[in-house]
Amino acid sequence: MKDKFSEELVQLAEKDLLMREKLLAINKLSDGYHPEMEKLHKENAQRLKEIIKEIGFPTISKVGEKASDAAWLIVQHSIAEPEFMKSSYKLMLENSADVNLKHLAFLFDRIQFFQGKPQKFGTQLNSDGTIYPVINKNEINGLRKKNHLPELTQEKIDSILPIESIEFIENQNADYIIWRKKVGWKK
Repeated sequence: MKDKFSEELVQLAEKDLLMREKLLAINKLSDGYHPEMEKLHKENAQRLKEIIKEIGFPTISKVGEKASDAAWLIVQHSIAEPEFMKSSYKLMLENSADVNLKHLAFLFDRIQFFQGKPQKFGTQLNSDGTIYPVINKNEINGLRKKNHLPELTQEKIDSILPIESIEFIENQNADYIIWRKKVGWKK
């Protein structure tokens, strides 16, 4: 039997995706973190925190796969709340047998990306669409396979910039640096 929060989690994620589509349609998604999107992400994160207090992380066995995936989406998009993202990752890791492994990979990489650290699975992209630097290019496809992600072509792997380029990538957008400091990703 599904948990009482299943439907609500799916609805929260759907609101998020609808807002994204709306902002994309009026070309307002690529100019930094849109205030409407940020507000919705914070509201969704707050509600998910309340649900987590009551039932723990909404795993597949607790709420069903669709609602567990929705909970991950809410966490993945709560970029203005670093501590919530990190604590949710830990909860998902503790319950790794009961969550979608590809979501764990995406969340790990997203946290690394916002901290300005190399990712593991190659799920996060630079603003130019290339893959953000990874810890180990030679292990990337093995890690992706273990976490149910499609393998990358050798051409894609070869195009990943080295870890040393992170500082250069990070310093290309002053507003982004200011925002990350403001919300707590950077000191």
